[in-house]
Amino acid sequence: MYYDYTYILLVLPTVIFALIAQAMVKSRFATYSKVANRRGLTGKDVAQAILNGAGIYDVTIQPIQGSLTDNYDPRSKEVHLSESVYNATSIAAAGVAAHECGHAIQHHVGYGPLTLRNAIIPITNIGSRMSMPLILIGLVVEGLAQTVNGSDFGYTLIMIGIFAFGLSVLFQLITLPVEFNASHRALKILGSSNLLDQTELSGARKVLWAAAMTYVAAMAQSLAYFLRLIILFGGRRRDD
Repeated sequence: MYYDYTYILLVLPTVIFALIAQAMVKSRFATYSKVANRRGLTGKDVAQAILNGAGIYDVTIQPIQGSLTDNYDPRSKEVHLSESVYNATSIAAAGVAAHECGHAIQHHVGYGPLTLRNAIIPITNIGSRMSMPLILIGLVVEGLAQTVNGSDFGYTLIMIGIFAFGLSVLFQLITLPVEFNASHRALKILGSSNLLDQTELSGARKVLWAAAMTYVAAMAQSLAYFLRLIILFGGRRRDD
């Protein structure tokens, strides 16, 4: 029986990590969704107060379907809050709404990592879609003929595919400071503006910390798959 040691040693631990992170964020969100904030502010109220306090008046707050689907769209300048956040008065809703407004503030002040992440989204999307087809085509070409016009064409396609996948790793790497900074901004504003008291702020911090771990897990998974591709296919060039 064949065991893929690269999957067992590299990918499987990150898959387990991702499952734990997802379970943690759902658990924390569920727990603090049951605890109302003392001022009875909805997620929309918190978001509006933070945007106004930051002098941002060209960003709108819109409801969006789903759970934990909250996001900030820099193209339309819209903060999208999910059903469990928009009209909810919970500590969890306040924390999530503040986090998304953290992204809006990043956009407003020209936060470097966010600007870079937004700029590379198109190329990383193309790279993630094309990486595996390029690798598979490269393997087929290698099987049919070692060289094309004197060059190892199959191997070249494989390496281009691996590089294309590496762009998604770069995207995940840049995402980490963006997300951590947004949470830091959110917690700082929630505390300094007295939207939440210290006890409530502790709950919001737990929710946002758990959410941040999902991004760490995503980064770890991307890196593990990237290293696996290098180990499996990166050394396929034959000696001349």
